[in-house]
Amino acid sequence: MSGKVKWPCKFPDRWTVLPSKRLFPESKERAPESDEQLSATQEYGVISQAEFMRLAGRRVVQLNQNLELRKRVEIGDFVISMRSFQGGLERAWAEGGIRSSYVVLRPRADLVPGYYQRLFKSVDYIQALQSTANFIRDGQDMNYQNFVLIDLPFPPVSEQLCIAAFLDHETARIDALIAEQQRLIELLKEKRQAVISHAVTKGLDPTVPMKDSGVEWLGEVPAHWVKKRLKNISPFITVGIVVNPSDYVADEGLPFLYGGEVKEGFIEVDKARKISPEHSRKNRKTMLEAGDIVTMRVGYPGLTAVVPPECAGGNCASVMLVKRGNYDSHWLCAVMNSRLVRQQVEVVQYGAAQKQFNIADAIEFWMFEPPIEEQTMIAEFIGGQSSVFNALMEESERSMLLLKERRSALISAAVTGKIDVRGWQPPASIQAPELAVAEAV
Repeated sequence: MSGKVKWPCKFPDRWTVLPSKRLFPESKERAPESDEQLSATQEYGVISQAEFMRLAGRRVVQLNQNLELRKRVEIGDFVISMRSFQGGLERAWAEGGIRSSYVVLRPRADLVPGYYQRLFKSVDYIQALQSTANFIRDGQDMNYQNFVLIDLPFPPVSEQLCIAAFLDHETARIDALIAEQQRLIELLKEKRQAVISHAVTKGLDPTVPMKDSGVEWLGEVPAHWVKKRLKNISPFITVGIVVNPSDYVADEGLPFLYGGEVKEGFIEVDKARKISPEHSRKNRKTMLEAGDIVTMRVGYPGLTAVVPPECAGGNCASVMLVKRGNYDSHWLCAVMNSRLVRQQVEVVQYGAAQKQFNIADAIEFWMFEPPIEEQTMIAEFIGGQSSVFNALMEESERSMLLLKERRSALISAAVTGKIDVRGWQPPASIQAPELAVAEAV
C-alpha cells in the first residue's frame, strides 16, 4: 500500500481489497470515425451527445477535428472525466467515441458494474479521489495514475448484486419523493405567478367598473386604469455600464450589480461585485438609488427586482436600469415580472445561445397603471402572498435537501459495507411512494 491513498472508512473482513488496475484496466482502443460522439456527464453518465442535448435542452460544442484520436467506449465501461475529482466516475450507457483526453476503464468480466457505479459516486470514494491530487503536479487533470492510487473493495459477487439491487430500489423511492417535491415547487411558482398577474391586470376590488383591454387573452381591466408605456412611467431608463465594466470591479466598495444577481423580485446583494465610490460617481448616469428597478437583459431577460437601500450609491452593468419616479417601485417590479410583460419580452428577445433584448424595445413595453395609492395596495398584497408561497417553496427545498442527504448516506453505507444487505430481495409488490400534497392556498 506504499504510496496508495487510504480510504476514509473500513470494509467488512469478508470483503477483498484489490488493486484498482486489476479490476479496471485502462482501455486506449481507438474509436472508428463512424462511431457516435459521446458525452461524459455528471447527471446522466456517459451517453450520446445527441441524447445529452435532448435531455439538457441545450447544444454543446461538437468535435469535428481529430476524430481518429477518440477513444472507443463500450456499454458498461467507466470514464474518468475532467470533473471526476468533484463528482466521481461516469458509467457508460451507450457505445461510441469520446475525447482522447478522457480515460476509459474496461471492467473485469466477473464484477457487477451496478455496484461500482454506486461506489464511484459515493462520498467516501470521491474523498479518496480528491486526496490523490497530493500525488500529482499542480494544473494536471486527473488521469489513470490517480485512479490506481486507490485500491478498491471487491465484495463477493453475490453481495455486489444484492447491494446494486438494494440501492436501485431505495434510490428510486427517494428520487420519486424528490421529484414530487420538485413538482410541488413548480406548482407553487405557477400559482404565485397567477396571483401576481391577476393583481396587476384586474386589481384587488372585483366590484369596480371594467373596460376592454384591447388584448384578447387579457380581457377586461379596471376602467380607471391608464394604459402607458414603460418610458412614460419612469423618468429615465438606461442600460448599466457598457464600456469595460470589469475595469471598475474592486475588492472593496459599494455593490456593483450584474445580471446574475437579479432574481425574480429580489437581488442577491451578498453575491454582487464591488465598485469604489469614486468610480461609481464617475458613472453617475447608472448610479443606483433605493427604489430604482433593475431588469436582467441577457440570459433570462425580463427578470426584475427593486434596488434595496444597501445598494444605494453603487452601480450596475449588463442590466436595464429603470429610475424611480412617481410610482410604487414594488408595483412596477411585479408588473415587469407578470405574464403581461413577460409575453412582450418574448416577442422582442433574440439570440440562440443567450436570449436578450434591446433597451429601445423595452421602453415600449406597455401596462395598465392604477393610481399611486392603489399601486401600493397591490404591491403590499403581492408581497404578502409571495411570502406565503416563498415559505412553502423553502420548506420543499429543505425537504429535497434532506432527501438528497439521505440518498447519499444510504449509498455510502451500502457500498462500504456499513449496512449488510446480503440476501436482500425487493418487496413482492413495489408501489411508487406517495407524497400528500395539500393545496397551498
